[in-house]
Amino acid sequence: MRNSAVHAVGRGLLCGLATLALSAMAFPVAPVTGARTGAKAGAKPGARAGVREEPRIPFARRYQAVQHGGIVRAANSAVSCRAEGGAADSCEAARAGGNAVNQEFDMFYSDIDGDPNTYNSTRAELPLPDGARVSYARLYWGGNLRAGEQKPAADNGRVLFAEPGGVYREVLADTVIGHRTDEVADAYQASADVTPFVRDSGPGLYTVAQVNVAMGRSAVGTWGGWTLVVAYEKDDAPLRHLALWDGFEMLGTDHRSAEVDIGPLRTPVRASGRLGVVAYDGDRGLTGDALMVETGPGESVALHNEANPSDDVMNSGITDSGSGGGERQPSYENTLGYDSDVFDLSDALVSGSEGLGVRFGTERDSLWLGALFVEADVRN
Repeated sequence: MRNSAVHAVGRGLLCGLATLALSAMAFPVAPVTGARTGAKAGAKPGARAGVREEPRIPFARRYQAVQHGGIVRAANSAVSCRAEGGAADSCEAARAGGNAVNQEFDMFYSDIDGDPNTYNSTRAELPLPDGARVSYARLYWGGNLRAGEQKPAADNGRVLFAEPGGVYREVLADTVIGHRTDEVADAYQASADVTPFVRDSGPGLYTVAQVNVAMGRSAVGTWGGWTLVVAYEKDDAPLRHLALWDGFEMLGTDHRSAEVDIGPLRTPVRASGRLGVVAYDGDRGLTGDALMVETGPGESVALHNEANPSDDVMNSGITDSGSGGGERQPSYENTLGYDSDVFDLSDALVSGSEGLGVRFGTERDSLWLGALFVEADVRN
């Protein structure tokens, strides 16, 4: 049934179909079509009026569709180690993909835009195929606010966002912000619907700046980054299930596993599919974390690949099916605490499925889970 679609946007509708809060930075620019701008006077900076924070947000469906198309994403980390001083060699080795964790380094912002008004900025490519029409786009960002410095949580819900070749616009969170403070970390994730912006701008290198994340060094380290998830429709693409889920769940000493039930997902035998995951503070070389997919009673498959070993799946990488995750600036193989990975679901869908469940587990590492998306063939 070509071009037919069933769409459902979840918690993003809770605030009356809140979409963007975009306002031009640097130069006057016409408002993005369909965007809402600004917040009420007196509202704390970096958040839409009425947006609240919670220490834990259970995973729930944000978007769902059955259509000819797929899901793509762009992502990058916001901080890295300092490549200077006595630790320069080890920092360079870590950036190149060596086993290393963020608490071993003095961490500093990545800032590639040449703009003195921003303290961090990174770019990544959104690889929309020719002829694709954007159905939905959501930007996720987050990190740790406490390391060598303490960043104010009031800024969690604000970033700057620029389309390929464009100028910055302010994006404000439009839904509940996950924010958990404990003895070792001060972690958060925020997100916003940026569909009109991406629909108008198309593929290319997107830039995100001013991600609220600490720099410096501490026993737990610092990390942060962003991921842009985009669902698209394309006439000659396979008919697929498309689903985006998000939340804010910590796995650590007191809570070693988490499950997300994607629900009914009827796929044919030997279907193709992909699973994308956004997570924070997965350490490379600290083994014991795993990712499992369940397609039926007793049918469980571990997801892993060359870049994401079976016992160290969340290992500070931005990858797609075991290889690089597209053009990025900067493009460090070890992000030192930020994961935005896409896994091939083919092995899990060999026998087809009626539904899909995703299970994360960790034995030693601490992880904050932020979002996941699924793209899978539809059974006729």
